[in-house]
Amino acid sequence: MRSDGDSWSIVDSVGLTALGVATFRALESSEPDALVRDEFAPWFVAAAGEPHFTAMLADPTSVGDIFSDPSAALVSVRTKFFDDFFLSAAASGVRQAVILAAGLDARAYRLDWPPDTTVFEIDQPKVLEFKGKVLAEHEARPKADRRPVAVDLRDDWPAALEAAGFDPTKPVAWSAEGLLPFLPGTAHDALFSRIDELSPPGSRVVVDNYAGGGDIQRFAEAREKYFDKNLFGAIDITELLYSDERADPSLWLAEHGWTVQDEYPFELAARYRRTVAKLPEELADLSKRWIYATAVK
Repeated sequence: MRSDGDSWSIVDSVGLTALGVATFRALESSEPDALVRDEFAPWFVAAAGEPHFTAMLADPTSVGDIFSDPSAALVSVRTKFFDDFFLSAAASGVRQAVILAAGLDARAYRLDWPPDTTVFEIDQPKVLEFKGKVLAEHEARPKADRRPVAVDLRDDWPAALEAAGFDPTKPVAWSAEGLLPFLPGTAHDALFSRIDELSPPGSRVVVDNYAGGGDIQRFAEAREKYFDKNLFGAIDITELLYSDERADPSLWLAEHGWTVQDEYPFELAARYRRTVAKLPEELADLSKRWIYATAVK
């Protein structure tokens, strides 16, 4: 269970979910028709040494058909969508990117950024320390000016971001991927207020959000009903999530002068020509509440 001020490494609590997503990206990358390629993901899984995920990577069939489960099948769709967002922002002239709760995201290394781009990665100190160590051991070189910012998103992260060289007078592209349900309502709403304050005209933001709010638990129960394997091992992700009252990101951004566009994961999957197994009706209905939102100021 979560508590105020709790922290984690990459092999426990919220950090373990980032490791799971990295495992899914690694498996996707090994497919001949992979939607995304992440050569760095297997490094992180191997270095973490977490038994469930190392076994999954060594033998994907150990947990059945991984990509028949929406938890894994849509990771590549989301990754592709967020990749495209950053590339589009860069093409429009934005030269600052901030990845909130960066986890094991390797976009500073994977994407072809313009040479004068700075990518800020915000996350827990232990997570960024692990990530930096693995990348250094493999002598990986980022394609942008990568700047880790070790700070909790429930704390005064704007001060830490500006101390790392962030310029609030220049347009910025923000991402909050796989983050929002892990924040309590007060920190969730403060996140968007701070993004707005730090974003001059021309800035962009992309988030994924479950519009069902308190239905997160219902979604988890329905998923357990139809899928007998927990792809995240022994951890119960619902115990890490918050369902308290919070603003709807799309509505909030629109009310504060941003132009917002909502996208839906299964529609994106079809656009990317990615087949996702048909879900039972109960799960399909709940899944429609997952939204990927982009906004321009």
